[in-house]
Amino acid sequence: MAGTAVVQHTDRVHAAIESDGAARSALVASWRRSSALHHLDPAERKPPRRLTETELREVRQKMEPLTRAAQASLDRLYLAVGGVGCCVLLADSAGVPIERRGAASDDETFHEWGLWTGSVWSEDSEGTNGIGTCLVEQRMLTIDRDQHYFSRNTLLSCTTAPIYDHEGNLAAALDVSSCRADLTEGFINLISIAVTDAVRRIEAENFRQAFPYARVLLAPIAERSTAALIAVDSDDLVVGATRAARLAMGLTPECLAKPLPAASLLGFANTAEDLSEAERGVLQRALARADGNVSSAALNLGISRATLHRKLNRFGIKRQH
Repeated sequence: MAGTAVVQHTDRVHAAIESDGAARSALVASWRRSSALHHLDPAERKPPRRLTETELREVRQKMEPLTRAAQASLDRLYLAVGGVGCCVLLADSAGVPIERRGAASDDETFHEWGLWTGSVWSEDSEGTNGIGTCLVEQRMLTIDRDQHYFSRNTLLSCTTAPIYDHEGNLAAALDVSSCRADLTEGFINLISIAVTDAVRRIEAENFRQAFPYARVLLAPIAERSTAALIAVDSDDLVVGATRAARLAMGLTPECLAKPLPAASLLGFANTAEDLSEAERGVLQRALARADGNVSSAALNLGISRATLHRKLNRFGIKRQH
């Protein structure tokens, strides 16, 4: 960035910080944090700090389950945006990219800009930027060119969304960044849609991997959001819920720490409380698993064939012969 442009950007940032704009603009509020809280100079020319290989390896180990769940979605997102000069970054909750997708022809440029694994893009290190500011504000956003705090980052356009883990905690950020000057507002909007879709897929896959022996159900909420998932164990107790489900259904950590019947949550409390109906369900499932064979069903239930016949007769359950 030319010297005059650096001065102009720095003056613009300082003028905005000194105004009352922070009360009306999330961007100016981030600039103010960068200056007053983190004591950063917008004219700073040093490149982003980078972790050592040992430090990066430790970060990757901590993030391994989420990273594993994200692989297919990262590949899919890169296929959507990589052909127009964008790279895809998965960063941890401290703003350090641990996974990256990018074209080999762009590697030198992106490496120079710090859009690389191991670089530190937290807001307290890089000021206002896609990854760092997304993690602070915990919302999807785009920091486009001169919206960045540092003048050296004003050629970048970054669209980033937060990722929450299976317990609803902020865990990572997914970013698509570009250095292209001809990136239009319309295409940035398309990138936002692609990032949102990828985040939902990553969160859902991570949730399923966290509860491998549970049934994962879509929560019955008005918005029908595909991000609102609950996990139900073999006893029909809710053992997990995504952040979207927790927010929509008012599920606190305290609620999920106690046995919570899925039927109660899903609006079928009377059925769950009816022991006869519960026993009927057990018998019907046992028969179904045994393909209608009464002897096999009785063996699986740990009761005699005669006892099972009596129970089936009592409930009027038909069986195959």
